[in-house]
Amino acid sequence: MARVFISYSHRDEELRNELEKHLATLRHQGLIETWHDRRIVAGQDFENEISENLEKADIILLLVSSDFISSPYCYGIEMSRAMERHDSGEALVIPVILRPCYWQGLPFGRLLATPTDGKPVTKFPDQDDGFLEVTKAIHEAAEAQNVTPGSDERRATVEPSTQPSSNPVSQPTGPTIQRDIRSGNLRVKKRFTDHEKDQFLDDAFEYIANYFEGSLAELEERNPGIKTRFKRTDSNHFTAAIYNNGNLASSCRIWMGGRYFSNGIAYSVSERGDDSSMNESLSVDDDGYMLFLRPMGMFIRDPSEQKLTYEGGAESYWNKLIEPLQR
Repeated sequence: MARVFISYSHRDEELRNELEKHLATLRHQGLIETWHDRRIVAGQDFENEISENLEKADIILLLVSSDFISSPYCYGIEMSRAMERHDSGEALVIPVILRPCYWQGLPFGRLLATPTDGKPVTKFPDQDDGFLEVTKAIHEAAEAQNVTPGSDERRATVEPSTQPSSNPVSQPTGPTIQRDIRSGNLRVKKRFTDHEKDQFLDDAFEYIANYFEGSLAELEERNPGIKTRFKRTDSNHFTAAIYNNGNLASSCRIWMGGRYFSNGIAYSVSERGDDSSMNESLSVDDDGYMLFLRPMGMFIRDPSEQKLTYEGGAESYWNKLIEPLQR
């Protein structure tokens, strides 16, 4: 029986519940058993339970949405470890695209996602059709893992030879380390270098610029009467504007660095001006385990609790730009 670990944002809990209903068929067949953090009971250590079950999983489902990507825990911890286990051949990672978001440039973007062609489940006229495709993909994955229904024993892909080896190798006589018996708490804090922080800032700015350019083009294509403009003024600055029926509805100026700070990405609600005036900024910070963007808190709430990814920062700024058209 394949152990399936479900990594998801709690904002997608209803969609996760629907997926589990569809996966009931595979559970009844004895092909899989599922685990997610709602299985944790009172009194248990939250992080240790998640880490232990993540390490035991044969198949890891990443339920992808903008909330999943912007979650420091889902993206920074669960996804990172899942990809390490996938790349080492210890587990199989399957991205399940729940809601529209830009995920192709992320570490799991090179993996074959489900539903087919990465179409988000919520974009199906009937979401059951999307979950059906996901269930079929997981069924195939469980069978490909050489798992016998109803059993935790895996079938060997190659039968052991019954003939003596012509070149025997001496076997170790000392004690053998059982690597499946260990703690799930193996993270070690590190000190990030200035180069790593500067590179993170450069990459974040480029991501945000590409995010805005692509979003503006899609916004114009989908909405008659909407025109947009994106302009890179130099390598560290760009502007964006949205026109509704020819009238300017919203605009912004985003730049990296500036007169008063250098370790951040600033936002101004006006296209024009200089680097001395801003309405929000995202600075590079770390918690000893990962780098992230932290907002100043001028229009992004609870800055002390925010650990934003590239997409989280881009989406926060994009929401500010498009806000006047959604009132």
